[in-house]
Amino acid sequence: MIHEFPVRVYYEDTDMGGIVYYANYLRFIERARSDWVRSLGIDQNAMRGEDGVVFVVRRVEADYLLPAKFDDELMVKTAVKAVTGVRLIMTQDVVRGDAFLFQAEVTVVCVGIGGAPARLPANIRRQIH
Repeated sequence: MIHEFPVRVYYEDTDMGGIVYYANYLRFIERARSDWVRSLGIDQNAMRGEDGVVFVVRRVEADYLLPAKFDDELMVKTAVKAVTGVRLIMTQDVVRGDAFLFQAEVTVVCVGIGGAPARLPANIRRQIH
C-alpha cells in the first residue's frame, strides 16, 4: 500500500535561490508519515497515553535528485519496506508529476516516555502489515 500526501510549495519553503530548502523535504515527509499513521486509525496521543510509547525517527537516508520551486504541487508517497518488533522502515518519495525530486528511507522506532527503546505495540504491527 502506498499512501499519498499532497504538498504545495510556499514561498517560506524556498531558499535564496528560489528552490525548496533541503531541510524542508524532511518536514514534508514528516507530515506525510503523520497523515499516514492517522489514516490507519492510529491515535498517537492515545498510543502515548495508553501504551506509554511514542514514535521517533532513528535514521534517515536521503537523496536529493531534482529541485522543487515555489508554487510546485508535489506528492509525497510513503510505503512500508519492513516491520519488525521494534522498528518500522519506510520509503518516502517526493515527486512532481512523474519526476522524482527526493527519496528517503526512514527508520522509525518506539520509545517509552523515559526514552528507553520499546516494542511496537502489537495492534499497530498488525495494522501496518
